Amino acid sequence: MDNAQLKQQLVDEVEKRKDELIELCSSLIRIPSENPPGDSTEASEFVSDYLKQFGLEVDWHEASEKMYNLVSSFGDESGKKLIYCGHTDVVPAGDLSKWDFDPFSGEVVDGWMLGRGASDMKGGLAGIIFAFTLFKRLGIELPGQLTLAIVPDEETGGEYGVPWLLENKLIDGDGCLIAEPSSPLNPTIGQKGSYWFELEVFGEPGHGSLSPVAGNNAIVDAIAAIEKIRTLWDLEIHMPEEVRELVEISKRYLREVEEEREIFQPVLERITVNIGTINGGTKSNVIPESCKVQVDCRLPFGITHEEVSDYLKKELDSLGIRYSIRLFGFKSVANYTSAQDPVCKAIVENIEFVTKEEAYGVMQWASSDARHFRDYHIPVLQYGPAYLPSIHGYNEKVLVEDIVRCAKVYVAAVVDFLYETSND
Repeated sequence: MDNAQLKQQLVDEVEKRKDELIELCSSLIRIPSENPPGDSTEASEFVSDYLKQFGLEVDWHEASEKMYNLVSSFGDESGKKLIYCGHTDVVPAGDLSKWDFDPFSGEVVDGWMLGRGASDMKGGLAGIIFAFTLFKRLGIELPGQLTLAIVPDEETGGEYGVPWLLENKLIDGDGCLIAEPSSPLNPTIGQKGSYWFELEVFGEPGHGSLSPVAGNNAIVDAIAAIEKIRTLWDLEIHMPEEVRELVEISKRYLREVEEEREIFQPVLERITVNIGTINGGTKSNVIPESCKVQVDCRLPFGITHEEVSDYLKKELDSLGIRYSIRLFGFKSVANYTSAQDPVCKAIVENIEFVTKEEAYGVMQWASSDARHFRDYHIPVLQYGPAYLPSIHGYNEKVLVEDIVRCAKVYVAAVVDFLYETSND
């Protein structure tokens, strides 16, 4: 049997067994693995038991209390190595009265899988778990190694999932697919960087009845500082030529595929600035001596953290105010994997194989676990089923047909990556 025939056999098997795949997804959604608090025990036990019933060994790694990473591998360790990765945690369901259905029902209605995590990312998680077991169940000998990495701590940007596994050398690969939500024909092969910081502005307290003659109002100074911070958007960024094509393709995607998001095109080339929180003062009749502002900036290709810090210092110093800046949270520079890398080609070409439509990789304007793999020189991209408008919101859902389609891509891509590249 040649590779094309093997791929078609695997795709046909997913189609024949799709009811089982959908039940697997429903079962995952019925486990309320909200983060916070981040307890992955029940979800991890379920995944581990599912894998073991097919004779697959599972290694448990507790990175923090009740946060478990699961790693399972099979195939020829001397060949190419491919990682399929997904997270078990979901964002909290929030106010249950605002849902039209039980967020942990995992029910299917009119072709939609319903529930918290349906799109982010238990639909994709079910797909990679199902794909991983299918090779074992069909007795297919792999010429390389396929690894399944199930992590607990993605939704809060935590350190106990992918970065912990990589730091402890518990996973390694020549390529990685993260089953994070994407559009049906456009996996994400690059992402902007992130720069989160807290600005604290210091004033002089006094009686509110004497302001602005007495004291020094920290909130007023913070307002001036915010206006300076917002000018980061206006900076002209000189984008490296090597990523220009990716950015232009991503603009095309926004114009032609997600037309309602066409206005987002400038975001790919500029520093975005979100003033997320402001906290200052104690009472309306007391001149505030402190004001804290938390800011989320996303960085395009062509600018570093140091350059952003230098710009902020220059602009804020020009105001003559007293302040401090503390970095926190996500920290990364813009990063990408070449569209010509074997793992990107394996996914993109098999999206086309399954759908018979044109596919290509694009950038995302947010951040994810992909950056950690790139830090360790592991080429990576993201592709998974999703109804993008529902992610992190109420009434989260995903089309059943999208879950099945992605699982077909996952099994076919293993063949192209492990079989064909193993003979290079």
